[in-house]
Amino acid sequence: MSLKRNVVANYVGQIYVTLISIVMVPLYVRYMGAEAYGLVGFFAMLQAWFMLLDMGLTPTMARETARFNGGAIDARALRSLLRALEVIFVAVAVVSAAVILAGAGAIARSWLKVEQLPLETVTEAIMLMGGIIALRWVCGLYRGVINGFERLVWLNTFNVAIATARFVLVIPLFKYVDTSISVFFAYQLLLAFVEVLVLVCKTYVLLPKTEARAGSPFQFAQLRGVLKFSLTIAFTGSVWVLVTQTDKLVLSKLLPLAEYAYFTLAVLVAGGVMVISGPISLALLPRLTRLSAAGNDTGMVRLYRAATQLVAVIATPAALVLAFFSESVLWAWTGNAVIAREAAPILALYALGNGILVLGAFPYYLQFAKGDLKLHLIGNILFVVLLIPVLILATIQYGVRGAGYAWLGANTVYFICWVPRVHSRFVKGLHAKWLLQDLLPTVGLPLAGAMLLHRFVHWPEQRLSAAVVLVIAGLTLLGLSAAGSSWVRDSITARWNVRSLKRTR
Repeated sequence: MSLKRNVVANYVGQIYVTLISIVMVPLYVRYMGAEAYGLVGFFAMLQAWFMLLDMGLTPTMARETARFNGGAIDARALRSLLRALEVIFVAVAVVSAAVILAGAGAIARSWLKVEQLPLETVTEAIMLMGGIIALRWVCGLYRGVINGFERLVWLNTFNVAIATARFVLVIPLFKYVDTSISVFFAYQLLLAFVEVLVLVCKTYVLLPKTEARAGSPFQFAQLRGVLKFSLTIAFTGSVWVLVTQTDKLVLSKLLPLAEYAYFTLAVLVAGGVMVISGPISLALLPRLTRLSAAGNDTGMVRLYRAATQLVAVIATPAALVLAFFSESVLWAWTGNAVIAREAAPILALYALGNGILVLGAFPYYLQFAKGDLKLHLIGNILFVVLLIPVLILATIQYGVRGAGYAWLGANTVYFICWVPRVHSRFVKGLHAKWLLQDLLPTVGLPLAGAMLLHRFVHWPEQRLSAAVVLVIAGLTLLGLSAAGSSWVRDSITARWNVRSLKRTR
């Protein structure tokens, strides 16, 4: 499978899914109202918290599938592992859905600050959330297998189709059936059933055949060989949920549901920065794992550095546009001056924090490929111990801005203090080259450009004109970031050398 095709497919799929989910939000607010959309934000947060139950099994399944492709395990072992994980996933999904169903009334009455919606409607919506969360969580297991087989073109095509049905086709439902939040979640539950059925079928088509007498026995013992790696992944996944969702959980209790919706809008837009790294990491992890398993460390490091520059060139301009021009972005997107003014500081802080996070996540990919996550485990323990209390206190004391500053500060400290430690452990001498040659030019040039644009650009009052200026600013920063990349620098150097050689002749 072509790495380039997989990266392109991931980008097309992820960017489409992200953009369509962001673009459609103003329509959701218009049809359902801000308070109902606050329930959608609460659902997204609840779904993220339930990822704690994954226990690292989904990425482990993806890694073992990639190892099968590299010849490290046989077909029988792969199928046995999947069988064991299916039993675990289905059991946990059933229990999780039952817990949400039982607690729906208490959540509606005692946790959420509902002001206008009937409590019965909110309770019914939360009950539907339970079924959706359970089904989408099971989907993750089969996506892991498909990802491990590197069938990412098919997977992203399917993701685009599901996203279109989920975010776009719901609008006719609002227009011609009902705008009730209960109808919205009932429709999402139906789509979740379709999604899991298609993914199961595709997974079993891809699975390798085994001899009839061998079969694919049900063996929990198959988990023993991957348990250590899985539990380490589970911890890091738990850390990720704690780090990215604690502020949302606290604010869902403190804020009225309508205000929580505005906070959700800002965080959703800032999350687009992290999506930049998603497509590359999905394609990068199995390829780095394969190179490491083959003993090709030189090729692994070369790919690692090239991917870092690619992500920096694309993610840095996006983060800077959202951070330096946050109010203009929100105004051009929603057309609501109040939302733009109130949410702009939140968007700026979260966008900068996410930009640093995207770059600071790269050492994890290196550790994943090596199958040694000890330093990642230690680093995340320290991260959680320091961040979570600060995050909770800052959120309670200063609201959404406090959460934003805590998020930005924590990611900055992790990048400065822990990333060099990880690099020195796995590849001696890598960090200085990675920082000075790969990141500094691709980040420094657009940062200087963003500061100049913020100082001198006069923003028009018309939404369309503001959007045009934002596009021009983004393309300018993208060009500056690309100019700092090694392939552009090498190309300029090569041309300069050719011209110098011609002059000497």
